[in-house]
Amino acid sequence: MRDAAKPVVSLSHVTLRYGDGPTVTTALDDVTLSISKGDRVCVLGANGSGKSTLASVICGLLAPDEGEVTLVGEKVMGPDGIDFDAYRCARRQLGLVFQNPDDQIVTSIVEEDVAFGPENLCLPPEEIGKRVARELDRVAMTDHARSNPSNLSGGQKQRVAIAGALAMEPLVLVLDEPGALLDVRGRRGIMRVMAELRSLGTTIVHITHFMDEALAADRVIVMDHGRIAFSGTPQEVFARGTELMGLGLEAPFTAQLAEALRTRGINVPWTCDEDTLRKELVPGSPLKSVSQGNPPEVSPSNESSAVHVEHVSYSYREAGGRKALDDVSFDVARGTSVAIVGQTGSGKSTLVRMLCALEVPDQGHIVVDGIDTASRKDRRSLHGKVGYVMQHPERQLFAETVLEDVAYGPRNLGLSPDQVQQRCAHALSLVGLTGKEDASPFQLSGGQQRLCAIAGVLAMEPNILVLDEPTAGLDPRGRVQLERILEDIHAHGVTTIRVTHSMDDAAKAQQVVVLSRSKPLMAGAPQEVFCADHDQMLHDAGLGLPEPLRWAITLGLSTAPLTLEQLVDDLVSYAKTRAEEVS
Repeated sequence: MRDAAKPVVSLSHVTLRYGDGPTVTTALDDVTLSISKGDRVCVLGANGSGKSTLASVICGLLAPDEGEVTLVGEKVMGPDGIDFDAYRCARRQLGLVFQNPDDQIVTSIVEEDVAFGPENLCLPPEEIGKRVARELDRVAMTDHARSNPSNLSGGQKQRVAIAGALAMEPLVLVLDEPGALLDVRGRRGIMRVMAELRSLGTTIVHITHFMDEALAADRVIVMDHGRIAFSGTPQEVFARGTELMGLGLEAPFTAQLAEALRTRGINVPWTCDEDTLRKELVPGSPLKSVSQGNPPEVSPSNESSAVHVEHVSYSYREAGGRKALDDVSFDVARGTSVAIVGQTGSGKSTLVRMLCALEVPDQGHIVVDGIDTASRKDRRSLHGKVGYVMQHPERQLFAETVLEDVAYGPRNLGLSPDQVQQRCAHALSLVGLTGKEDASPFQLSGGQQRLCAIAGVLAMEPNILVLDEPTAGLDPRGRVQLERILEDIHAHGVTTIRVTHSMDDAAKAQQVVVLSRSKPLMAGAPQEVFCADHDQMLHDAGLGLPEPLRWAITLGLSTAPLTLEQLVDDLVSYAKTRAEEVS
């Protein structure tokens, strides 16, 4: 029996490089790290900072070029090099959930995929069946046990990947951005699972770009260019706000609110703890609902709309006729910014594929930019008018250089070389990749690859831009940059339609369409959709309210702010009113 006091993971002066010669990249640079049994560690860092590489080293999937590594008591690498037998032994007690579930799913039936790991551990069939049933229930995927993973949404695939890792009952579980493709309910569920596993003694290493998720950790590690920049408790790490911003990160919402109030002269302590800050803020008057009581609806009636969706239904034939969309109707006015939200598997990605004429409805019809998508001949005329950024846009990359990749679309539109060059230069400038024209897109960081793929779509200058979870997997700096890009595009009259799991991002749109279990739940302006009267309805649909509005409701304010700035203004105004009443 191993000594419980010994670290379950120990890295000493670990360095790992990709490539060789002039293209060599140092992914980990002299990293020393020790993690004890039962620890819950959160790893933060900008895209390309080395987080995923660190995860692969901790899980025994990558061996470093230099340094010493001990995993679950096995010395897998030391001064004499790699011990392959020790690696094989250690891997049986290590689990990893990849950033992209498609990289992890290996079978064509969900329950068989979850069983794959336990089967390789040579467990008895009855034990395997018990674990599969338990973990599918834990991630709310029991109803999809016999489904083909390829027919599932990205978020549902992520749940399957998580269930497969949990079924192996690892001593150390590493989760690399497990909530990037999940809805609000799904992310909460994963956080509950991690808390439960920690109580059972499982060591958790959690990589995330959601700063609020880091608050549940015992220790937070911040990576920068392959090195550990600093570490400490969540409170200690997030207190270094200026340094975090310099690394492309940000503080959790509570800390941002506390800092913003202090800047405006409100005497509250700086804190990451929501309860602490809430107690310092005096509740306002009772909340007055800004809604009319009934879910808002949008009637499809405007024939000059950029997008006209009328009574659209669609079923997956490969999945036994399971409905992906059920009687969906809405209109999008030209030049409008639209957010489509809904729980994992609600049909969002299917809907946007139809808006791009990549699929056609079984029932109903869709008109895009005046063109009915029912006709194959007419659908061709949409090429160049509608730009589509997929859920994993970096998979659209294929050329040898960034410039060639971005130029592919404009060239296929039959533009002159000068026009192609002009459009590429403008698109690369928009996404901040000017100067990378001759670089290989495959040598860019993950975030840069995503921006490169988006540049290729922007270079076609579409009238309508459709984006499926464009910020998934991006660090805070990347998300801010992409938001600015979309604002600039929208300001030039382009209709933007985006799928998002972020209610805060959705609140910035002019129109919000909510799907629930393949059906339309409501649609309207953010102020209509996100209100106190719809809190429970949105919660039941696996969603929630934007953070500023949730805080306003909790504090009893009579206002309905949808941004941090609006919430701060409301609290400052209330504080001034209270001060005048007291004086």
